[in-house]
Amino acid sequence: MMNFKKAFAALLMLGALLSAPLASAQLTIEIFGSGANSIPLAAPNFAGEALMQGSVSEVVRKDLALTGLLRIVEPGNLLGVEGVQPDHAAWKGRGADALLLGSINPGQGGLVDVRFRLYDTVRATELFVLKVSVRPDQQRALGHHIANKVYEKLIGQPGIFSTRIAYVEKQGSRYQLLISDFDGENAVPALISQEPIMSPAWSPDGKRLAYVSFDKKKPIIYVRALDSVRTTVLANYKGSNSAPSWSPDGRRLAMTLTKDGLSQVYVANMDGSGLRRLTSSNGIDTEPQWSPDGNHIYFTSDRGGSPQIYRVPADGGAVQRVTFAGAYNVSPRVSPDGKTLVYISRNDGRFQITMQDLASQQTQALTDSAKDESPSFAPDGRTILYATEAGGRGVLSVVSTDGRTRYRLNNRAGDVREPAWGPFEK
Repeated sequence: MMNFKKAFAALLMLGALLSAPLASAQLTIEIFGSGANSIPLAAPNFAGEALMQGSVSEVVRKDLALTGLLRIVEPGNLLGVEGVQPDHAAWKGRGADALLLGSINPGQGGLVDVRFRLYDTVRATELFVLKVSVRPDQQRALGHHIANKVYEKLIGQPGIFSTRIAYVEKQGSRYQLLISDFDGENAVPALISQEPIMSPAWSPDGKRLAYVSFDKKKPIIYVRALDSVRTTVLANYKGSNSAPSWSPDGRRLAMTLTKDGLSQVYVANMDGSGLRRLTSSNGIDTEPQWSPDGNHIYFTSDRGGSPQIYRVPADGGAVQRVTFAGAYNVSPRVSPDGKTLVYISRNDGRFQITMQDLASQQTQALTDSAKDESPSFAPDGRTILYATEAGGRGVLSVVSTDGRTRYRLNNRAGDVREPAWGPFEK
């Protein structure tokens, strides 16, 4: 791994990061492990799934299994019919503490009517029954919706299954900024270019993406509205314009500019007006990230001799160093509750996802890989999406904040980088 200054020069060139060809944009899931004390759930196939263009129950099972908090129990010879009281003792004997049953029937206007029920087999009670009407081609959106409802009821927190992720892929000489479901499936391009793309950043409402493009042969920050083809220039100053980050209220963006010399952190309004320099140092200040309350901006700097994480009040003020363990810490991301910081730390020559409690400053390495980069919190704050390398190519992986649940979004054909997890669906 290069030193800090060389690494960021290479990042701007993007040569090493996005070099492998891609033959396909579809990602597949590999399960590496799961957390302890998971809730066993049976979720047999919904009756009438042939009316859909794919299996709804399969999406539900996969979503819930990926959390590591729920374990899918095979139904065996047991039959469950939605609307008919299940044999709770039999399902409990099968090892299921919860049971999800569903049915799909023809609806009106080309829609299908879907009803699903969740049971507590231990207490032999029905937890909820819900009904929705959807198009036959909406099996994935429906499956994510059902998984959200089940997860929230059993775990007590909102599910992330209807959220989206953005990432960059290179296919031959073509770069794509892709948006997909949270699990990497159903990817569609938001931007296709013959020039490098990097640093996608979601607006808090999930309706826009800021990103860096080299389409004018230099790094320029753009904002693209996802409901149209409208793209606006946020920053096109002399030198490099990079690393956009939205404020929690969506009204401002932090960014890294070299317009006045070395890389420094600036803040501007959403339309690019009101540009204001936030940091001043003799080193490289970059990778700004807002705190969830909007009061501070965390950033990476080598002002002290080696790259570390610092923070500065969003309206200006004294800079405070945040990381002290280790000689190389970059790419800060703050959890949605503002209590935890994750970043890339160099440990014995390996670049790994590291988590730090901001109150106690205690740290923990969450991964055992060697070339991790670009961490991004899920909106529930429980899981982290990041890029790493496997077999000499870029892949996307997810790790839980306790480090016990991991899975990989693995494109077998090529190289994917620069992931960003979007907000909860509005």
